Amino acid sequence: MSPEPLALPSRDWSDWLVDYVLGGLRTVSEVLERLGDGTLRGTAEVLGLWNDADIALRGAGSAAALFVEVHPDPDVRRRAEELVQQVDRVRTDRDLDRALYDVVAETDSAGLDEAARRMREHVLRDFRRSGVDRDDRTRARLREISERLTVLDQDFGRAIRDDVREIRLIPEQLDGLPADFLAAHAPAEDGLVTVTTDYPDYHPFRAYARDAEARRDLTVEFDSRGWPANDAVLHEMLDLRAEKARLVGYDSWPDYDAAVKMIGTGAAIDEFIQRISATADAAGRRDLETVLARRRADEPAATTVDRSEIGYYTELIRREQYDVDAREVRRYFDFPRVRAGLLEVTGRLFGLEYRPVDVPRWHEDVTVYDVYAEGERRGRIHLDLHPREGKFKHAAQFDLVGGITDRLLPEGVLVCNFPRGLMEHQQVVTLFHEFGHLLHHVLGGQQEWARFSGVATEWDFVEAPSQMLEEWAWDATVLGTFAVDETGTPIPVELVERMRAAKDFGKGTWVRTQVGYTAVSYLLHRDRPTAHTEAVFDALERHSLIAGVPGTHFQTSFGHLAGYTSAYYTYLWSLVIAKDLFSAFDAADLFDPSVAHRYRDRVLVPGGSRDAADLVADFLGRPFAFDAFATWLDRAPVSRATR
Repeated sequence: MSPEPLALPSRDWSDWLVDYVLGGLRTVSEVLERLGDGTLRGTAEVLGLWNDADIALRGAGSAAALFVEVHPDPDVRRRAEELVQQVDRVRTDRDLDRALYDVVAETDSAGLDEAARRMREHVLRDFRRSGVDRDDRTRARLREISERLTVLDQDFGRAIRDDVREIRLIPEQLDGLPADFLAAHAPAEDGLVTVTTDYPDYHPFRAYARDAEARRDLTVEFDSRGWPANDAVLHEMLDLRAEKARLVGYDSWPDYDAAVKMIGTGAAIDEFIQRISATADAAGRRDLETVLARRRADEPAATTVDRSEIGYYTELIRREQYDVDAREVRRYFDFPRVRAGLLEVTGRLFGLEYRPVDVPRWHEDVTVYDVYAEGERRGRIHLDLHPREGKFKHAAQFDLVGGITDRLLPEGVLVCNFPRGLMEHQQVVTLFHEFGHLLHHVLGGQQEWARFSGVATEWDFVEAPSQMLEEWAWDATVLGTFAVDETGTPIPVELVERMRAAKDFGKGTWVRTQVGYTAVSYLLHRDRPTAHTEAVFDALERHSLIAGVPGTHFQTSFGHLAGYTSAYYTYLWSLVIAKDLFSAFDAADLFDPSVAHRYRDRVLVPGGSRDAADLVADFLGRPFAFDAFATWLDRAPVSRATR
């Protein structure tokens, strides 16, 4: 019998959260006290006690971190922030405790199975990276840095989350927007329409609004969220990370951060940036010339394309040259059907069943399902998919409970900001992507060791399974199972073929833009420039090919600088692997269970119990390669004129 899910409260959320998190921290304290009591123990018992404390610490931290981002009550969110700080203090104290380190270091790996031996090695490595082997003064400083970084990360994210900006327009400035967008944005009493920087407003407006000035105004607001508050926060954050890296023996934060990732070193990040930039150069410039030529049809003197223009002209070209009107495509993607289709597709693909359950939840928008495989409950998922005030502004999967074999049922939460009605197809792709993380958390949640449960591989691999799952959102057979219009007519195969052709246009500028974000993430940490805005403009324009918009401060709204730090490169690194993983599937039959189940069992189910490179090689039968990515990038788009 599988373990029972976590019982969430129907009311008094603040009290429940405090009791749950502090109860977990008390367990951590009690177990670690026992571990360090001087009793002579064998390796298995030492690692078992460490694991017990790790389970409790992870549970406390997951709950606190989740409800900072999703709970509708601001008082609960503030209390959750305080609890996150307490959790991080306990984690820091544990990782800097020299006596605990000695207990683990004095164990012997002889006789351990592969997973236990890996567990011991990772614990010792984490201790050393925390600075446990430094002198008392250095450890005290490292403790101060860790506690301060927790607060700064929270400040940075909160400033972005709470800074919802808006522009006010006359109705004529919404020309080009779809009918349902116009219906949801009626003029106020003063005759003006409000458009915000939240995703359901920003993305359609950026893609369809014909008014260039209005697009630019909204882009300025969107790319300046968090300004100016996050400017000082980011400077201090970068300085403290650099100091921490030096104190534990690294030349820079990128070197420290990369040492436990597939890429290995900070210098290798720079090399990867240059390689991807060069690989995408021809495709990026090909796309840019096409966009610039189309812009010149409107503005003959135009010499550049900036961030307020690239989305609009890319969609315009897809409409005019590839016969794909994203506004028309939206007819086939009504949110309730898409959500049901996602569950049907992934259930069929991986041999899963999703059973809805009526249980307490933090908001009425949240839907909850238990995940079954072969009649056995394997996990629980919570889908929180619409925007609201005070909620996380992007799309991500959060842990609620890390799975432990026969002890804890894995539970994950998908947090997105999709419209309640018609969706952009790109939003459907995003939903498939993020659901891939959720599946990884649940399917990889049958582990003995908390350290390896769920999405616990090297951080520069975690995006690969999700990026690969996006391919199912582009397949005509797959889409035909749930994408229907208001009359119930499935999306035409010929339309999907045109969508796929149009998808190939813009991938070069998209990859180069991702390289730009990667360069921002890396260079801010490596160089720590005095003037962030100027450095960011330079990096984006040099690598992305798309001009910045004057008056913006992209870095203060770039939330990944808190979570991913210097490692935004992981999206492109993972994409290289994802393209290679997908090459093992038959594009003519994406539901082939033999390949899908082998992928499930060899890549997702192991969680972090093996190195990512070994998981990929086990599935592919060889080490991963760059070839599939380069082939995809080099494939030129085929417009109506060239078909």
